[in-house]
Amino acid sequence: MRLILILTASFVLTSCGQLLVQPALPLVDNSIEKLNRETDLKAAEKTITGNLKILNRMLKLDPKSAQLQTYAAQGLYGLAYGFREDSQPQKASDLYLRGMQHGVTALQLTGANNLLGGTIADFNKQVSGMRKSDVAAMFWTASNWGKWIDMHRDDPDAIAQLPRATALMQRVIELEDTFYYGGAHMYFGVYYGSRSPTIGGNFKKSRAYFDHAREISNGKLLIPDLLQAQYLARQEFNRKEFHQLLTGVINAPDDLMPELALQNQIAKRKAAELLKRENEWF
Repeated sequence: MRLILILTASFVLTSCGQLLVQPALPLVDNSIEKLNRETDLKAAEKTITGNLKILNRMLKLDPKSAQLQTYAAQGLYGLAYGFREDSQPQKASDLYLRGMQHGVTALQLTGANNLLGGTIADFNKQVSGMRKSDVAAMFWTASNWGKWIDMHRDDPDAIAQLPRATALMQRVIELEDTFYYGGAHMYFGVYYGSRSPTIGGNFKKSRAYFDHAREISNGKLLIPDLLQAQYLARQEFNRKEFHQLLTGVINAPDDLMPELALQNQIAKRKAAELLKRENEWF
């Protein structure tokens, strides 16, 4: 009888949690939209940190919400890339890993199975069956995964996971290549531009992907220029392009893309830090 009461109470609490969480999901969307318009980086960092704490509480109430798991993956990526990667790389690595795990959970809640433990053939088969409704979860999973791998380039076990992240991002391109302002194209711009052609790099493909990403945002999102300088121009040892792209990012108007003002402010800060290392790299 005691066990029955415990199980009943757990069911009621879970049901109440879901009833409380589901109506709040549009508020999360609104919060993300508002945050993207923030131009004060300190205020944005504080807001992201606070939002992630709220998301964690919501996930405790409704851990089987794929949408909440996806929001967590997106938030952790934003905190890691925008505010931890350059100053606290180990913390950023941990955040990317957590973000990837939330994304994988979201995908498994919508039908995938054992994405981390199966063979690459089974993984690819499952990815090929993912739908447009899975695009957000795939994108943020692959974004976190790819960045975590990039931060562990000397670890063969990490590098061995790259085909899985890449398969997810390729599926994003197949289903909705304009998602998040062409973010998947930026992924492949880095993928092909950050390596020598002798080990799989392809500078022509990299440039084409960055150009496509710029077309999707009408050249108003600064991240493609930042990434092209950071990865492709450095790999090609093209100092002129490196300098021009980064100075262009820094000098771009602050109101270039109000709906993604935060991302552009982050790009400006990162561009300034990269320029400080120009003499070191060239």
